[in-house]
Amino acid sequence: MNRRLLSVVFSLVAGLAAALRAQNAPPAAAAPPSEPGPAALVGSAFQPPEYPVPYRTPTVADVTAVLERVRAYQAAACPARLINRRTREEITDFSHANPEASFDRGEHNAFPPLSYEAGVTYAGMLEAGAATGDPQFNEFVARRFQFVADHLAFFKLQYEAAQAGAAPSAPGLPPSPGQMRRYEFRSTIDPQTLDECGAMGAAMIKARLAGVGPDLLPVIHTYLAHISHGQFRLPDGTLARQGPQPVTLWLDDMYMSIPALAQMGKLTGDTSYYDDAIRQVKQFSARMFDRQRGLYMHGWAADTDDHPEFLWARANGWAAMAMVELLSVLPEDHPGRAEVLAQLRAHLHGLVACQSGTGLWHQLLDRDDSYLETSASAMFVFSMARAVNRGWVSGVTYGPVAQLGWNALTTKVNAEGQVEDTCVGTGMGADPAFYYHRPRSPFAQHGYGPVLLAGAEMIRLLQNDHYTITRGTIQFVPKAAKP
Repeated sequence: MNRRLLSVVFSLVAGLAAALRAQNAPPAAAAPPSEPGPAALVGSAFQPPEYPVPYRTPTVADVTAVLERVRAYQAAACPARLINRRTREEITDFSHANPEASFDRGEHNAFPPLSYEAGVTYAGMLEAGAATGDPQFNEFVARRFQFVADHLAFFKLQYEAAQAGAAPSAPGLPPSPGQMRRYEFRSTIDPQTLDECGAMGAAMIKARLAGVGPDLLPVIHTYLAHISHGQFRLPDGTLARQGPQPVTLWLDDMYMSIPALAQMGKLTGDTSYYDDAIRQVKQFSARMFDRQRGLYMHGWAADTDDHPEFLWARANGWAAMAMVELLSVLPEDHPGRAEVLAQLRAHLHGLVACQSGTGLWHQLLDRDDSYLETSASAMFVFSMARAVNRGWVSGVTYGPVAQLGWNALTTKVNAEGQVEDTCVGTGMGADPAFYYHRPRSPFAQHGYGPVLLAGAEMIRLLQNDHYTITRGTIQFVPKAAKP
């Protein structure tokens, strides 16, 4: 009996000792996890993620199809003609001023042919034509610029009659009372804002350099004269506005001036245009760029040191595209080039951090509860893709961001070719509600040009032979340098 008891005691002690040794022993190395292939995912817990946008590398044909839809819609929605604004009938007699004459603004009266938004669309069409080789994109621009050339004399009649305050309704009849509409006809004759001449001037110069459309050099000189000599400026030469505050800077004006100045420098060889464009980049950035966040505020007012810093997405898009446009033509040996390039890199770095998981960017970049906005997202995709293609930034970082952004943009171009969820025209706000509640519409002209620009540059990115684009997780892998 004593022996049996001792045996039990020894067994208990041995078991306790083994348990203590196991508890104190270092953990065994875990086996490396296997990487399940597609077959292993089927029917298992590892189903492929459901991305909110296409998560794959598009083909050139995919991108081209989107651009073709946009072009076809714009061709139908934006006729180049003059109409009677009351009857909507086409005007064919241009021998005298007509108080009822107006541009046909197309579907929903949304697409005026000489607006700054149209200027971006024309620039986008030219880029799409160059990237796809499809002549219909250039023909779109040529037809509308021929319309301008054919009617310049009538525009002048209209504007002069408007200046006088009245116009004859028909030959031999007394002047009709009332003030004629001046704004839409004055831009080619006597522009008075950067909006009237900057984007359109840049597009006209690009068309001239590409041999697309008629000779509009007199209009180009009119536009650039206003930018260089007519626009209100701060004492240091920064282009400014006198509203809504007495002296303000709108970040939008980087694009409403810098690309036209840069293109004029290329057209004429006069480096003073480049110098002014670089000055605008430097002086807008000094006042409006937050270096910690890598983003610009929308507006700046001279009468306060405490500015309302609303990081409106499209304003940041105007700034990014302005710097990209400048660097695209600025001579490599220009002494101001390095500073502009450094500024662009700082800005793109800040924008990457704001991209949402959908691939789009928010209306207010730092406020995720503001809506996702299309036109700004397209501007960022264009700017990043162009920067990678020109070797200004690394495709390892910015290639996947641009590709995801483009994939997201394709979900905003409907079957008809309309660009959806674009913020309408937006002034300089001083409170968040103003930006949060700006309407979105497929009839906001601001979305079409940026999508065309983004798609054209994405085609070039897909054809960029410096990178291999991987499947699965999107990676841009640099190819080995050729010996």
